[in-house]
Parts: sequence; C-alpha cells; structure tokens
Amino acid sequence: MALADFIFYYPVYAVLFAQHGLSTSQISSLFVIWSATAVLLEVPSGALADVVSRRALLVASALLSGAGFAAWTLFPSYPAFALGFVLWGVASSLSSGTYEAYVYDELVAHDAVRTYQRIIARGRAGSFVLNLAATLLAAVLLPLGGFALVGWASVATCVAQAAVALSLPAPTRARSTRTQGYVGMLRSGLREARHSVPVRGAVLVAALLPGFLAFDEYFPLLATDLGSPTDVVPLLIALTVAAQAIGAALAERARSGVIVPSLVLAAVLLGAGALSSHPAGFVPIAVGYGLLQLTIVIAETRLQDLIEGDARATVTSVAGLLSELFAIVLFVGFAVGAIWLSVTVLVAALAGWLLLLAAMLPRWLPSTRRLTGRVRREQRTAVRPVRRARPAATPPPCPGAARPGQRAAPAAAREPPRRTRPAAAGTPYAQPGRRPRRGTPGGTRRAPEHRATTCPRPRRRDSRRGTPHPRRPR
Repeated sequence: MALADFIFYYPVYAVLFAQHGLSTSQISSLFVIWSATAVLLEVPSGALADVVSRRALLVASALLSGAGFAAWTLFPSYPAFALGFVLWGVASSLSSGTYEAYVYDELVAHDAVRTYQRIIARGRAGSFVLNLAATLLAAVLLPLGGFALVGWASVATCVAQAAVALSLPAPTRARSTRTQGYVGMLRSGLREARHSVPVRGAVLVAALLPGFLAFDEYFPLLATDLGSPTDVVPLLIALTVAAQAIGAALAERARSGVIVPSLVLAAVLLGAGALSSHPAGFVPIAVGYGLLQLTIVIAETRLQDLIEGDARATVTSVAGLLSELFAIVLFVGFAVGAIWLSVTVLVAALAGWLLLLAAMLPRWLPSTRRLTGRVRREQRTAVRPVRRARPAATPPPCPGAARPGQRAAPAAAREPPRRTRPAAAGTPYAQPGRRPRRGTPGGTRRAPEHRATTCPRPRRRDSRRGTPHPRRPR
C-alpha cells in the first residue's frame, strides 16, 4: 500500500532523536532493535497471514505503526523511541508478504492474475511518489509546528491507511488453510521454499535484488566523495527516488525477458557513476537504480507465479527474511571495507556483484510457462508422485444372482446345465438321462465352473422330474 510510505517522520526522525539527547550509539541501538524485531517476526507473521484474515493483519499493521509514532510524539525519550521501533518492526513484519499474497489470491479467484504485475508496479510507483512528497512536506511542516505537527500528521496517515485496508473486499481463502492450522501452514511454506526447485531460485532472486537497495544509505557519503556541495545532496537523493518511481511504473508492461539485460545495464551504470569522480555521476546512478527497481518488480511477480501451495504469504516472508539478512551482510561488508577503500570503490565493487547475479538469473529464475529440462528433471526426482493402489477385482456375479431392483430367480433356474456325455451301453447306471458316477466306465468329469468361492454350491436335481434331491449314498 502506497500510504505506508507517506510518513512525515521518515526524513527527520534521526534529528528528533539527536535533539532529545541521544548519542550516536544509542541511535544505532534503536536501529538494531528495529531490524531484530522485523527479522525475528518476518516468517512467523507470514504463516499467520496464511491462517487468519489478511485484511485484518493489514489494518493491524497500520494501527501499530501509528501507535509507535504517537509514542514518539507524546513521550520523546529513549524507552518511547525503542517502543516505537518495536511496534514499527511488528507492523512491517505483518504487512510484509501479506499484501502481495492478498492481491495475488484475489486476482486468482477473479480470473485476473495477469494483471498482478501491473497492480504491484502501480502501487510501488505510488509509494515512491508519496515518499518523495512526504519528504518535501516535512520541510514545510517542521517550521510550522515542529516535531509535534510532523508526528501527528504521521499518525493521521496511519489511520487513513487502516481505513483503506478495512475497505478492501473480504479475502477469498482455500479450505486447506483452515484445516492445516498455524504450525502446518508454517511447515508447508518452509517446505515449498526449500524443496521446490523453481520456488527456491525465485526466493533467492527476490531476496537478493531488494537487498542491493540497502546501499542507498550511503548515497550522502557517495555524493560528498563525488564533490557535491552539501545543499545539493538532498536533490541528488531525491533524483534516485524519482528514478525508482519511474522504474516501478515502467515495470507495469515489462516482460520477464528483460530482467537480465536490465540488471546488466543497471550494474554498468552504477559502476560508471560511482567511478566518475563528478556529481553528474549521480545521473547514471539514478538510472541504474530505476532499472534495479524494475527488475525487483518482475522478480517478485515471478515468485508469486511459481508458488503453488496455500502458504503464499509464508514463502514471500521467507524472501523478505533473506533480504533483511543480506542487507545486514552488506552493511557489515561496507563497514569492514571502508577501512581500506573509499565509498566510490565499494559501490563499484557492488556493481560487480550485480553482474554475477545477472549471470545466475537464467539458472535460478526459469520461465513460469516453460521450465528448463534441468528443472523438470529435478522436480521429478525431488517430488515423486504417490502411486495409487489398484482397486480390488470384483468377483463375477453368481449365476442367477439378483441385480439391484430385481428379485432372485428360483433355485432350479439358477442351476447351470450339466455338461455330460451319455454312458456307453452295458455300463452300470446307464439308465437314460442318468449321469454316471465319477470313476465309472464311460463316465466323464464335469467341466470346471469358474465361479466365485462365495457362491453357494448348487444342489443336484433329478433330470426326469426336475426336482432337487439329496445325493445318492455310495
């Protein structure tokens, strides 16, 4: 939802912390609390979104964010700031993956899944535009009413976001999500993200690409190293935000085949801009950042297309968790590399990693309509179909047995005709019409009757009178 980025506190909350006596280490500890909360609750909240109403979680996410900003405004102290970041982290984890899964499932239910990429692209572009607008409006609100006006305006935006989420239609949910339960849904999502070959590759790509966006925190330092004046730095950062909005808007009609060329071109532009040694280098950096945002929208759409189970929000949250962890690794790498290298060299090295990821994309992210032969073979070996047992053979009906709706025939009519051969003249029991006993000269054995063992054995009958009688004693 685009309103989630229309928060006036975003560009000034670090200044708020500093003005109330927090040191740099204390501000850094707040960021650690924020990141730790989001990382710990990312996947569990995704499984929760697959069990309960996703619309209710979106409403709760907006209200929790507003509560955190209200705590900052009412009680500006370190405990209130920490509480606000905890609530903000919980809200981020509740909305991460929930909104994408809600939109995709609703489009599937209405047979309009082809419009998913267009809707997500428009929402992403709108979020960047509103973020830029909030940054500009914060510069106007701060002189008028101070941090109090900025804070309550942010709380009002969260309330409006909750109202919009509440107006969404009731989610359509499959029956299996109600029977599996929370633990079963969590296991199902983790199993699909780990064992399904195409989903696993799509999760990796959808996690790594947003993780590369984390180096925008170093854009002010990069602009300074490129020789930009201090008063021009906000304009250069705003240029990158506008480029991301344009890239997300262009992803509305982009095909999946452009993801690799776009990522290669983005890496080249980022590296060239970082090594340009001039403030004008931010122009190719902004264009590369916009292309990177385009590839992110396509990769997230591909991930939703490849998920086949009911734990859609759980699988999407796994990608979000890996993205957060990759961002932490990126921060640590910048902190260690800054001991020997400049920021410009580090950003150029990061462009090299983007080229490596572009080389791995055809293997990790196959087409949704036509998987490669390798993926098909791995799918057959990884998931074997369960063989169904053959149904038991139905025994043939007994002669003269009654069918449904019919009455049984008399005993005389049920007996099959005897296959006999008349005895030769002069042999014992050679009376006309009488069958000789077994073993007597001229007698023949009766042909075997292939009848089920459950059928009753027919009684002998007198061929002259047609009435059954007991066997003759030997």
